[in-house]
Amino acid sequence: MIYFDNVSKFYTDQSPAIEGVTLTVEEGEFVSIVGHSGAGKTTLLKLLLVEEHPTEGVVYFQSEPIHGLRKSELTRYRQKIGTIFQDFRLLPHKTVFENIAFAMEAAGRPDEEIEADVPHVLNLVDLEHKMWNFPHELSGGEKQRVAIARAIVNQPDVIIADEPTGNLDPYATHDVVQILKKVNDLGTTILLTTHNKGVIDSLNRRVITMQDGKIVRDDAVGRYVL
Repeated sequence: MIYFDNVSKFYTDQSPAIEGVTLTVEEGEFVSIVGHSGAGKTTLLKLLLVEEHPTEGVVYFQSEPIHGLRKSELTRYRQKIGTIFQDFRLLPHKTVFENIAFAMEAAGRPDEEIEADVPHVLNLVDLEHKMWNFPHELSGGEKQRVAIARAIVNQPDVIIADEPTGNLDPYATHDVVQILKKVNDLGTTILLTTHNKGVIDSLNRRVITMQDGKIVRDDAVGRYVL
């Protein structure tokens, strides 16, 4: 599904952000990517989102090289990927319903689908009772659950979760991890970056460890070993 073929990314000072990365992620996998700050995790995700271009090598998605896509093709490609960030990135003056509906409107989904699908995904993250609340009325964990609902509402093939529990307490972290596991169980591929050892050890899924821009471990059922 996702294939990095000997990919390197050098910035202007020629220090490699990632170097010689070859990596395959199969459809339906849950893969955690760990490493200290500067290890290359964020660059890897930016390459997959086509926010950066590789200096060397090719990134494939469903057997297609993604960095040569035309603008219209790139828009369609990015609709196949849902993103979740540490800082939630909710629109402060829109309700929970409107935040999720906005993502559907941007994808050209009709009103009748919005009316049906927003309550459905809010039920999945156990927040249907907060549908008409604004972000400032929510806890950090609730905001992140809204962000997950927004990420999955257009039924993407892949979810990229970049430090999704970084701002959360242990209880909220547990809730978010359980929801991500549920989404993965429904068939969505998930790529997770985190510094949280407890999250990695509780998942019992594949773990890729990066150091100095290279993959130094790839464990089918891994633990946090930094």
